Amino acid sequence: MDAYGHVNNAVFVRYLEEARIDFLFRPEKDFQQGSVVARHEIDYKRQLVHRHHPVDIELWVSQIRAASFTITYEVKDDDLVYVRASTVVVPFDFEAQRPRRITAEEREFLQEYTDDPAPGDNKEEAVAA
Repeated sequence: MDAYGHVNNAVFVRYLEEARIDFLFRPEKDFQQGSVVARHEIDYKRQLVHRHHPVDIELWVSQIRAASFTITYEVKDDDLVYVRASTVVVPFDFEAQRPRRITAEEREFLQEYTDDPAPGDNKEEAVAA
């Protein structure tokens, strides 16, 4: 909470990070080979005042390229949206210190969460305080 009594803009970036890490680094499917954030884009729709119950963060994959992908988010309560955001993530080889291509397994995992209107479409929900 900031001096104005609402959740500060920098805190929203942390909420998005927590949701993204929970999504990408699960035991059965992960990006532990490495990835870095290349870009954040955030639209603040309304203020979120301090409270004791969490907000929902809905996320999905909106774009997959050869060596990057975009995660899109909504921070919300039911239909009330506080923030719409996106993050471009680049798979990264930390040993070689350079970006790498998305593996076939990573691409398959990401495609399960795209925003395509195909049957079986899935969106991940995470909760942030």
